[in-house]
Amino acid sequence: MLFDSLHFSPWSALAGGALIGLAAALLMLANGRIAGISGLLGSLLQAGSEGRGEKALFILGLLLAPVLWGLFHALPEAEFHSGLPGLIGAGLLVGLGTRYGAGCTSGHGVCGISRLAPRSLVATLCFMAMGFATVWVIRHGLGWWS
Repeated sequence: MLFDSLHFSPWSALAGGALIGLAAALLMLANGRIAGISGLLGSLLQAGSEGRGEKALFILGLLLAPVLWGLFHALPEAEFHSGLPGLIGAGLLVGLGTRYGAGCTSGHGVCGISRLAPRSLVATLCFMAMGFATVWVIRHGLGWWS
């Protein structure tokens, strides 16, 4: 992947980050809930859980955001180098990690760190370190990507 400094514009990333922070803060202020996507989705799929309407709307907003963006700008092209088995394996490993870590990147990384939760800081450091190590091993150790 090459960095195109001529067309680099951080404004969309800054706006996206601000909107994520705003959505997480509003969910916490309005409902007292952390915007951990794996937790929201998991409890949405449980029969009889409370607040299913707002959880469904929050998840729906996440799914509709790229559609709305696509109405005004071209969406970036998604690239998967590992194929379908690698993508399925990665998804299963992420799901397993969110269960063992009692949260995901949004719950720990966005909401937990902003609340200065030590557990979230440790969890975020762990999953970021493992992400860096995994990419290094796959690219340099195994040579799967060039």
